[in-house]
Amino acid sequence: QVQLVESGGGLVQPGGSLRLSCVASGSIFRIYAMGWYRQAPGKQRDLVAGISSGGITNYADSVKGRFTISRDNAKNTVYLQMNSLKPEDTAVYYCNADLVPAGLIRPKNYWGQGVQVTVSS
Repeated sequence: QVQLVESGGGLVQPGGSLRLSCVASGSIFRIYAMGWYRQAPGKQRDLVAGISSGGITNYADSVKGRFTISRDNAKNTVYLQMNSLKPEDTAVYYCNADLVPAGLIRPKNYWGQGVQVTVSS
């Protein structure tokens, strides 16, 4: 069974840094795009950053220059380095991936369970 498992969230002061990790586990044939989304209370879930299988990245305007997404294809892992954190970055962060489970042909979309990031003094 394929799962996405996030880690690295927590409480940090404004201006601080956190690094989120997401591992895709299970029998996987191939992973395409991976990304991070976030959802604050009472708001919709929005894309934070995405990365293609070839390493092409895109970011929400609100995090450009502060967040960096990367991936290690050998480890089926995507990372989100978050620097200069602001209180408005507080949200539950979700990992997302398009991947082909072993034994299947077409990709399916998967979500992680989410990890809380709180930026507060």
